[in-house]
Amino acid sequence: MSGLLALLDDVVALAKVAAATIDDAAAQAGKAGAKAAGIVIDDAAVTPRYVTGLAASRELPIIGRIAVGSLKNKLVFLLPAALILSKFAPWAITPILMLGGFYLAFEGYEKVHQMLVPETKNVTVADVKEGTPEAAKLEEERVAGAIRTDFILSAEIMAIALNTITPPDGPQPELLTQGAVLAVVGLFITFLVYGAVALIVKADDVGVWMANRGGFLAPLGRGLVKGMPPFLKLLSVVGTIAMLWVGGGILIHSLAIYGFDGPEHLIHDVSEAVRAAVPFASGFWAWLTGTLASAVVGLAAGGITTVVVGLVKPLFGLRAAH
Repeated sequence: MSGLLALLDDVVALAKVAAATIDDAAAQAGKAGAKAAGIVIDDAAVTPRYVTGLAASRELPIIGRIAVGSLKNKLVFLLPAALILSKFAPWAITPILMLGGFYLAFEGYEKVHQMLVPETKNVTVADVKEGTPEAAKLEEERVAGAIRTDFILSAEIMAIALNTITPPDGPQPELLTQGAVLAVVGLFITFLVYGAVALIVKADDVGVWMANRGGFLAPLGRGLVKGMPPFLKLLSVVGTIAMLWVGGGILIHSLAIYGFDGPEHLIHDVSEAVRAAVPFASGFWAWLTGTLASAVVGLAAGGITTVVVGLVKPLFGLRAAH
């Protein structure tokens, strides 16, 4: 009997530890998810282009395949890698973040360039007969490209989450807590992003259905159909700004960690000056100033990275970026 009671005591103690771990993981995951918000916005803005030109009946299945690939990226590959880094090479987290920051800046710069100098339209599934091998091949290429892009964005999300919960100058949570936080962040962000993408890409179909039903829903449906193209363009612009903002912010903060804190202090001082000068919604204008300044740094870093990539690519027999 005493052995049973001792076992029950152990179970209760383990349950308390588990509950505390879950509470800690939930709090840490919320903080880490907020830090990765910029990349989440960009991920949601980038993904719809992978189903542009696809048959409407294939949109949701394609998004589902990309979402599964995203979960695999985060939970099978990146989560164990992040825990190994945290355990054996925590010093490597900041350099990896900086590489990710340069990549985000590079991608953002490329998008700005494409907005200013539009590229030739690519062939889509709409240009070939649905159900043919050519259409299936294009679909596979879209899915593979989306999952590759997601891997980079997911790696940056997980690195930001890991850096948030394991600050170099702060308390370090248990490895179990770190794993739980990264898993929660990975699951939550994946469902958030691809749930939003599914709603976005099917919104025009919902609008057509509402318009066809007639009655008071018809004007709303027509407005939804007409409003989606400009909304997608706006989302693309917001995603580009978010990518530059996050990339620039990562680089600025990482430089400060290595002792080059001039840019970070300058942006902070300018933001505070704006806060003091604007009496209405001063907090918002201060945040916007800092965000735009980080985006400008990201744009400059992206331009430099583009030049470097353009010089390096020919060495490997690849075409230049532009």
